[in-house]
Amino acid sequence: MGRPRLLVVSMSLPVTAKRVGEESWSFTMSPGGLVSALLGLKEFETKWIGWPGVDVHDAVGKKTLSVALAEKGCIPVFLEEVCDQYYNGYCNNILWPIFHYMGTPPEYRNDATITYQSQYDAYKKANQIFFDVVKEHYEDGDVIWCHDYHVMLLPQYLKEYNSKMKVGWFLHTPFPSSEMYKTLPSRADLLRSVLTADLVGFHTYDFARHFVNACMCILGIEATSEGVVDQGKFTRVAVFPIGIEPERFINTSALSEVIQYMEKFKNDFGGRKLILGVDRLDTIKGIPQKYQAFEKFLEENEDWRGKVMLLQIAVPTRNGIGEYQKIKDQCHGLVGRINGRFGSISAVPIIHLDRSIDFNQLCALYAITDVLLVTSLRDGMNLVSSEFVACQKAEKGVLILSEFAGAGQSLGAGALLVNPWNIKEVSTAIKEALNMSPEEKERKHKINFQYVRTHSTQQWADDFMNKLIEITTNAELQAANVPHELPEHDVIQQYSKSNNRLLVLGFYGALTQPMKNQERRGDGLNLELHHQLKERLKALCSDPKTTVVVLSRSEKNILDKNFGEYNMWLAAENGMFLRHTSGEWVTKITEHMNLEWIDGVKHVFKYFTERTPGSYFETSEASLVWNYEHADAEFGKAQARDMLQHLWAGPISNASVDVVRGDQSVEVHAVGVTKGSAMERILGDIVHNKSMTTPIDYVLCIGCFLGKDEDVYTFFEPEVTKKTKSFPSSGGDSPKKVSSTIVDLKGENYFSVAIGQTYTKARYFLDSSDDVVQLIHKLCTHNNA
Repeated sequence: MGRPRLLVVSMSLPVTAKRVGEESWSFTMSPGGLVSALLGLKEFETKWIGWPGVDVHDAVGKKTLSVALAEKGCIPVFLEEVCDQYYNGYCNNILWPIFHYMGTPPEYRNDATITYQSQYDAYKKANQIFFDVVKEHYEDGDVIWCHDYHVMLLPQYLKEYNSKMKVGWFLHTPFPSSEMYKTLPSRADLLRSVLTADLVGFHTYDFARHFVNACMCILGIEATSEGVVDQGKFTRVAVFPIGIEPERFINTSALSEVIQYMEKFKNDFGGRKLILGVDRLDTIKGIPQKYQAFEKFLEENEDWRGKVMLLQIAVPTRNGIGEYQKIKDQCHGLVGRINGRFGSISAVPIIHLDRSIDFNQLCALYAITDVLLVTSLRDGMNLVSSEFVACQKAEKGVLILSEFAGAGQSLGAGALLVNPWNIKEVSTAIKEALNMSPEEKERKHKINFQYVRTHSTQQWADDFMNKLIEITTNAELQAANVPHELPEHDVIQQYSKSNNRLLVLGFYGALTQPMKNQERRGDGLNLELHHQLKERLKALCSDPKTTVVVLSRSEKNILDKNFGEYNMWLAAENGMFLRHTSGEWVTKITEHMNLEWIDGVKHVFKYFTERTPGSYFETSEASLVWNYEHADAEFGKAQARDMLQHLWAGPISNASVDVVRGDQSVEVHAVGVTKGSAMERILGDIVHNKSMTTPIDYVLCIGCFLGKDEDVYTFFEPEVTKKTKSFPSSGGDSPKKVSSTIVDLKGENYFSVAIGQTYTKARYFLDSSDDVVQLIHKLCTHNNA
């Protein structure tokens, strides 16, 4: 069996094509760590799908180019007429500025054919073209890795075509805060498409957090510490900081040619300290801010004039675009002014190069640099920082790094972090770097060098692919365990054979009237037991072989009102409070739980309730729920999205809480308050109260639970419960151990049942609470037989 195939999809191929004849082409290899990383995934047979860098309109040219690229493992995407409005339009004129916090550009005024909508239409068309090429070359089992904002719609197209495709998506730029992202036209469509991927990756935790917050605030969906749940599908969101090929830079720096360059440059610079900048000539790189800070430094440090120089390599990237000509003119103006003020006949303080330089020369400059100055205003990562660290051997130069570069979260411990907008702060950092002791420079370099060596580009690619394979493999296993309709005959048969039964029943949606029949009182939902269940449930509870637990997020008084006359256990607020109906309520809140956030959340809920007709909220001692099922559906969703913004910005910003976005509700509760986490405490009290010595040999668990509460189903799985456990009682007695096990289940005598859900951790499902009525009726009928 051959290696598995990886289809890499990005805007551009790793080679740029140039036509040299009617049927012949030449190719230039693209630079960059991404190319070397993905071509270096040895366990995969990699095929790269992307634009070849040139428009080809004739059939002969397309065919000959495709054949030539195939020899290099590349597959071309011909964008032709949509390329300009897709790439220069929606990608670079709309997405790129918003992702880099530059705001939405104004609509075109001079050309009525170029609008946001026309550019988005071109974007959709281009993503469709990418999809068509992937579909043509896809084989069962292939892994597809989509790269960057150019193909945000592609994951959805792929999954709609074949839901079993293994799809990952990675963003190489920053992802902005939700407030900035909200300004984007078609914001929701792009998010929903990305969420169809199995794994979504970012360079930093900030970018991942912004993405998750945008999903919560714009789509109004549930988020966890590991990802996002949308319409029952879980998408893993993770952080993978990209690196460089450190050995390439380390080995190059040791070449005799590079060492000769190092000596030459030192002589050319006349013994002056070297501050180096290596950036694309781009509005986000902060080159003007860098020059202003250096000017400030020279103003305030007269003794350093003539002893230090700044060499800025500004690589042109987008010639012909007005904004880039402006930044170029601004840089030239600043350089002229500063050199005029502080230069001399023999030397100027700034050398500005509008071009790239040879790789060996670049490594030589890195190696002799005293200070690398990175002042990016926004940057996905900035690998120049890592390249500098890898080349430093003798000098141990100092890295001054913008806090707005992604590398700040990776190399910040060994760098001087600065706010590039604060000219005085950067000027001070330059002085600190030039005056830093050799011991401190050695210490900082050692920290960063260790990181750069161990977090290579290859490691980044391996980490992402390993995580994607793990996720898709687990998803396949989970898909094989789709819940089935409950086999009532087996439920009753196993019930009759057992000697110590446990029934764990949810309340809302499982034991209540069907949702549409529920009446609403002034401050919430009038939760009442289904009228057909009252006598049947009482009969079930009277069976000495059966223990019934109602486990609900409802308050104590609601459970008292509905179940006070039954012989059962009541667990209110997801098990935070427990009682047998013959006893008193016992608090199960842990001592260290901080509930100071509740008043702040209550104010937010009250605010939105007053402004959302038909909504209400319920409070309890450890959680609050805002419900808008009786409000206008669209308005309720919009209000829920705004509410999430208010909550994260204020009362829960530093609180230890979980926020759960239900179908038509928002719940805030203390961390760890789930039905599954409560079961062990509940079982402890049941065991001690009943002096139980016979293991529980039958469990029926039925509920209409939120996703975070479905851990109660897995809690009772036989492989989990087939253990001897100790359970502390509420009275503080020493733990009591049962002779064999507290719960002794086999696969055939455990039934977990979700009401009205087919995407669930439960083994089985029922359609509605009416089906629960019929099931309990049959169990009671068996008891009386």
